[in-house]
Amino acid sequence: MTATPPTLGLILAGGLARRMGGGDKARIRIGGATILERVLARFKPQCTRVILNANGDPARFADTGLPVVADNVPGFAGPLAGILAGLDWAAAHAPEISDIASVPGDCPFLPRDLVARLHAARGAQGRPLACARSGEWRHPVVGLWPVALRDDLRRALAEGLHKIETWTGRHGVALAAWPDRPLDPFFNINTPEDLAKAEEIAARNSDA
Repeated sequence: MTATPPTLGLILAGGLARRMGGGDKARIRIGGATILERVLARFKPQCTRVILNANGDPARFADTGLPVVADNVPGFAGPLAGILAGLDWAAAHAPEISDIASVPGDCPFLPRDLVARLHAARGAQGRPLACARSGEWRHPVVGLWPVALRDDLRRALAEGLHKIETWTGRHGVALAAWPDRPLDPFFNINTPEDLAKAEEIAARNSDA
């Protein structure tokens, strides 16, 4: 089995729980653990290092012990701005790492082999980028990004491009596929109904 190359993990943790009373969505609890704790338990062992992307006061994540990196693009530029912030952090603080893997901070059931399979898909399909798919759905925010493309991404954002798949389509993106049944590993929390479903999943599955 080929070893997974050194990879910086980036958790996009800036989402607000507007439909669930406000606050950081990543801090919502499911079965005794916060979503962020669940993300870290699954994602951190796969990565060389992990950082959080979040705007606002970074002190609110001080208990994680992880670097908190804010967007460095003016205005709300969406998840691509967070990915660029992660790429820039890697270039400045971890020059030995060539790739970052990104996940949203509201996916509590991430695959434990995510990073290895993103690398494998990229290598097998000969593309510079990779993203996850479950069933028929692509998950563009769950991806593998070369640090070498950061200046190209910066230019694209400066031009006003905010849609992930428009930018990745320019370069070529490999797909790493998972089944979406019995559990979609990229199930995310957006509503109180999603939270109730996640609590049911966690109660039914000892590994969830």
